[in-house]
Amino acid sequence: MTGSILIVDDDPVQRRLVEAALTKFGHTAIVTDSGAAGLDVLDGPNAPEVSVVILDLVMPGLDGIGVLKAMRERAINIPVIVQTAQGGIETVVSAMRHGAFDFVVKPASPDRLQTAISNALKVEAVEDEMKRASRRRGGGHLTFKDMITRSPAMDRVIRLGQKAAASNIPILIEGESGVGKELVARAIQGSGDRRSKPFVTVNCGAIPDNLVESILFGHEKGSFTGASEKHTGKFVEAHSGTLFLDEIGDLPLDVQVKLLRAVQEGEVDPVGGRSTVKVDIRLISATHRNLLQQVKDGKFREDLFYRLNVYPIFVPPLRDRRDDIPYLVRHFMEKVAPTDPRRRLAGISATALAMLQAYDWPGNIRQLENAVFRASVLAEGDVLTEEEFPQIRAQVEGTVNLEAEPGSAITDTVADATLHGDEVADTTGLALSDGEASARPQPRFGTLRALDERGNVRALADVELEMIKLAIDHYNGQMSEVARRLGIGRSTLYRKLKEYGIDPEAGRVDRLAS
Repeated sequence: MTGSILIVDDDPVQRRLVEAALTKFGHTAIVTDSGAAGLDVLDGPNAPEVSVVILDLVMPGLDGIGVLKAMRERAINIPVIVQTAQGGIETVVSAMRHGAFDFVVKPASPDRLQTAISNALKVEAVEDEMKRASRRRGGGHLTFKDMITRSPAMDRVIRLGQKAAASNIPILIEGESGVGKELVARAIQGSGDRRSKPFVTVNCGAIPDNLVESILFGHEKGSFTGASEKHTGKFVEAHSGTLFLDEIGDLPLDVQVKLLRAVQEGEVDPVGGRSTVKVDIRLISATHRNLLQQVKDGKFREDLFYRLNVYPIFVPPLRDRRDDIPYLVRHFMEKVAPTDPRRRLAGISATALAMLQAYDWPGNIRQLENAVFRASVLAEGDVLTEEEFPQIRAQVEGTVNLEAEPGSAITDTVADATLHGDEVADTTGLALSDGEASARPQPRFGTLRALDERGNVRALADVELEMIKLAIDHYNGQMSEVARRLGIGRSTLYRKLKEYGIDPEAGRVDRLAS
């Protein structure tokens, strides 16, 4: 049964219009006039009733972006439809980056609102079914073999992780939000001798400062107001297993002192307790922040930093491992498939895939998963096209030729061949559907040929030269931007330019061997 729709808007006229539209379509509305009031509903006893949030972005006090941030910090996973009179692309991008499901421009028509709500409810229903199916399947240990990657940028991560799994030293996993730091931590635990022991996760950034110590180390009954029962704490829960402290850089300084003692001595002091409790844990920490800079700024203890940073592992962002995108897309599409076996997607169009690979993914793998999940649930046809990714399309138009042959598709057979490393037929390195294999189209703008005319893999130097030429042309000879986009230093770029006979000063190719 559909729950209530929470309306968060400071404009009384807009609130009444939206509430009337929702009532017309048979929804029950909960109306609030500020971001803070909306969060109170989401934190209160009525929260389980809320199925969708309609959120105004521009409000005094706590604005829409602030509400989205707070929802993410508190792990409130309710789809949010944002609305504002300021419908620029930057506003859309900001809202989507912070977790918004959809975006409507005021004044939105009742039909547009209903479409957005129906889509949100449909996606939420499939997501719930996926969670139930996951619980039914039960556990199983995640290892590095389960990681979906073919990117050289991840080779070092896997090598370091495999070595770390064989020891018990503290590990610090660094990387941007959404790159899969917890996945790496679980693979380390699943590959070591603690694989059958507890794996306890704590998001340090999502805990209110006044509760961090209690949640980590536990508390005795009556030790503070509201402590009606004894709580063991996450360290004790993880005893004999692995404790994963995500966003460790968000811990308050006073708690950092006690964490240092817990790591050094292997014991914790529950709040209000009379004695310490011995714990045996494998500690893995993670952060998206620059902890060394936080040490210099006095926001993170230097002694704790060096205690945690014994074995650092950096997980690269998705924009530095674009080779993984086809495999990840396939994997995320397959996760949706079991929820409705009668309607299985055949694949994704080559144009849509090129578009996804051209995007920088500031939210990394988490953002890609959400985009593919939404597209897979809402797709009308049996192949995902660029039309299923409107926000991504709006940001990459002009980079990828979206007018290219729309029939090209990465199908089930193709994805299987790609995932298993079988020989492929297309010049982009991905196989085509039967009707297209014989055509062997030339690569569109933004793609490179992986095979030569005889079907053999091209020399790496040839591909590198073609990529440099493409980048120089695409960024109009702006060498700083070319180097940044290629992921190399300017000195390295200029050295390669000279090696390939490209004039660094003019930024143009002297000898075009096309």
